[in-house]
Amino acid sequence: MNKAELIDAIAVESGLSKADAKRAVDSFVNTTQKALKKGDKVQLVGFGSFSVTKRSARTGRNPQTGKEIKIPAKNVVKFKAGNDLTGAVN
Repeated sequence: MNKAELIDAIAVESGLSKADAKRAVDSFVNTTQKALKKGDKVQLVGFGSFSVTKRSARTGRNPQTGKEIKIPAKNVVKFKAGNDLTGAVN
């Protein structure tokens, strides 16, 4: 499911117009990004939680040449599914 399909599904499920559903999805994405950028954790009970972890710098290897390369440290977004979501999928 892509973003447009998600917006259509939310509009049908909630009775909102597609424009309102698009604004809601965009607001959720923007608010989540801002919270994660600040280092906050976003928890949606029953659905899951988004968090940011720090990945340290490390040495990797170029698969074509075999030459060692330095991979810089970076922040990584992680998602952990909640029990309700896991149960619904299984």
